[in-house]
Amino acid sequence: MKQFKKRILSVGLFLVGAVLVACGAGAEENETVRIGVVGEDNEVWDFVIEKLEDEGISAKLVKFTDYTQPNNALAEGEIELNSFQHKLFLESFNEDNGTDLVPIADTYIAPLGIYSDKITSVDEIEENDTIAIPNDVTNGGRALLLLQTAGLITVDPDTGTTPTVNDVTDNPLNLEIEELDASQTARALQDVKASVINSGMAVDYGFVPTEDSVFLEPVNDDSDPYVNIIVARAEDADNEIYQKIIDAFQAEDTIEVLKETSKGSSIPVWNQ
Repeated sequence: MKQFKKRILSVGLFLVGAVLVACGAGAEENETVRIGVVGEDNEVWDFVIEKLEDEGISAKLVKFTDYTQPNNALAEGEIELNSFQHKLFLESFNEDNGTDLVPIADTYIAPLGIYSDKITSVDEIEENDTIAIPNDVTNGGRALLLLQTAGLITVDPDTGTTPTVNDVTDNPLNLEIEELDASQTARALQDVKASVINSGMAVDYGFVPTEDSVFLEPVNDDSDPYVNIIVARAEDADNEIYQKIIDAFQAEDTIEVLKETSKGSSIPVWNQ
């Protein structure tokens, strides 16, 4: 009789253990995936997150105010993914900080623009005018290349995609180039003749890049470094839940929302 009771107890303990293991295995799937973004304009991600709910996947946005925060938060495990940067920015961040964050999906390209509340064309920029640009290496270099494309300056071609103000080789109008945090370039408009503003910051400020910029970055074969991406920690790159999030983002209905909300200013690249 005692032996029978021991067997019953053993079976019961086994079943309880099995239930606990099963619950533990499913807990990861049910956890909320935190996605870091910059700025307030996140209608595309709001749309994607709503679709994910129908698939039983919980995700939420964690909003940051500048570009210095989301990669640190991801590296430290405060969020699971982020979606705010282009390839070149991530490459520079990893190199500078010794981190191992990886792109797991392409999203769209958002052309950089020159904006002004004083002029309507770059032809109106005059001698000794001040132009504000982002002060980080990748966006600052991109801004200088944009000023070059607009015919305002020339930079040393040997510097590639990351020239600095010290690499300007020709500045016929003797422009003053003022370097500011990317989050401040739009706010500086009242103090400068023109400002180079990242697309997301411009939209948050109330601009429609395709309509309100005085000069917009062309998109061509050289634009790949500026393709925006979804980023994860390297050890999580193959996470099945993240792949479902990618699938929800890289869908035809997302393209329509992206085009509508950006008024054509953000160009999807995964379908190219």
